[in-house]
Amino acid sequence: MLQFEREYTLKNDKVEIIPLEKSHEPALLKVSNNAAIWEYFTENGFGKENFTKYIDRAITNRKQHLEYPFVIKDLRRQQIAGMTRIYAIDNKLKNVKVGHTWIGEAFQGTGLNKNCKFLLFEFLFEQLNMERIGFGANAKNTKSIKAMESVGCTQEGRLRAFLPTANVAERIDVVLLSILKKEWETAVKTELKQKLATYD
Repeated sequence: MLQFEREYTLKNDKVEIIPLEKSHEPALLKVSNNAAIWEYFTENGFGKENFTKYIDRAITNRKQHLEYPFVIKDLRRQQIAGMTRIYAIDNKLKNVKVGHTWIGEAFQGTGLNKNCKFLLFEFLFEQLNMERIGFGANAKNTKSIKAMESVGCTQEGRLRAFLPTANVAERIDVVLLSILKKEWETAVKTELKQKLATYD
């Protein structure tokens, strides 16, 4: 069972995932200040004012037991690289979602995201005994969908016109993906570990 009051830290030799704190905001702002990162997000964190609101909402949501936001740190460079969150937590049904994930442009394509997902999957399936991890992405964000498939996720369907955007005249389709505990145990963990070995 995930406990919101606990300070969880997940770590290997390449990445450390630590609970978000307000003190992380300046470093996160530096790596997030790129409009391309926020192109497909429903929350606009681009620019100092928007980003402060974004961070404050994430911290408040943890206090309200709605989600658990993490900071992603690249240990090879000893730099904060981005954020991710665990949310939609149902301890009774053993279902959970992972999302709101972004990393700075300089850290993309380095294996950092795959390492991050490996640690989160290991934590959620093996420590918290979850049965299902769900994901969602803007249907236009093909890069993110391919990244999720590359770590073992399976597409489940599409929610049409599911979420509004900043442009109130437009709504986006959301592609749903998931990974199951039995898939993690029988194949995904081994396959993902092999992929991680290809990165320095």
